[in-house]
Amino acid sequence: MEGFELRRQDFSLNAEQLAVREAFGDFFRKECRPSVVREAEPLGFDTGLWRRLLDMGAAAMALPETVGGHGATLVDLALVAEEQGRTVAPVPLVAHTVATRLLARAGAPGDVLAAAASGERLVTLALQPAAVGRRQLLPEGAIARDVVAWTPKGLALYSAGRPGTHLRNQGSTALAWWDPGAADKRVELITGPEAFALFGTAVAEWKLLTAAALVGIADSALSLGVEFAKTRRTLGVPIGSLQGVSFPLADVATAVAGARNLVWKAAWFAEYEPASRPELPLAAFDCAARTATDATRVSVHVQGGLGFTVEADISLFFLRAKGWSALGGDPGEDRKRIASARLRVV
Repeated sequence: MEGFELRRQDFSLNAEQLAVREAFGDFFRKECRPSVVREAEPLGFDTGLWRRLLDMGAAAMALPETVGGHGATLVDLALVAEEQGRTVAPVPLVAHTVATRLLARAGAPGDVLAAAASGERLVTLALQPAAVGRRQLLPEGAIARDVVAWTPKGLALYSAGRPGTHLRNQGSTALAWWDPGAADKRVELITGPEAFALFGTAVAEWKLLTAAALVGIADSALSLGVEFAKTRRTLGVPIGSLQGVSFPLADVATAVAGARNLVWKAAWFAEYEPASRPELPLAAFDCAARTATDATRVSVHVQGGLGFTVEADISLFFLRAKGWSALGGDPGEDRKRIASARLRVV
């Protein structure tokens, strides 16, 4: 406990975490140029990039060592997700990682878990309780044939012969409508209160890792805006010397740093003391979503007439900041839950 007390206040990265961030950062920078992102539109999925990412162990690293994984912490996974967001890489990293971790906790059959860990089976998570005849929007539903979902009966793995029909969206995600009644096969995983608790944990992890990806989007948007402001001139001076340009960028830099720190804090508590601060993943998602949308908006305005064109790289980040944020559902509901948790503490 004494060692944890300091970490509750200091969420800086250790050498191993820095190495993880550097390795995946190098991978995404080299393998995911803006042209790769554009070519993957509108589905938002590059199979070759996904396979190369799996070869790095991105899915297996998220699993506990007891089932053949690498035992990565949520802090590690958040660092990888941020690097994905930094290049808006068209891969289903967050959904597949969270769903695979849920399969492991729910005692999924060994062959199913092994196939998910290797990427042979692409699995996603239904963020809302499932009910036959009531469809819901499913992240990665247009590329995944396997869905982990919770019903009042418990957790189950639904499998279909093919993924759902892609629903075009401004974030270029593989979104699709999903109805559990359309599945060809259902495998019961776990029932009772434990099933509901595991489902809640998985949704929180999805929001936490998506928050990390949104921080990556915000940071790249900031970099694009700053570089533009350093090279463009007006009235004989760089536009970055003007308060109307530099001050908004400084505000974004402050917001990005705060959102990143909140994500790291939420990841640490979710990993080591999940019961003590359950509202932190929701707070991180809400903060990161607002930061990403603000950062991309400011960067677009800094770049003026060029920033508003679809050819500009900032457009890739602007659209995904909006689209990825919307996948989490009504932010008002999350804010109510955050407030309730804080009021109980007081």
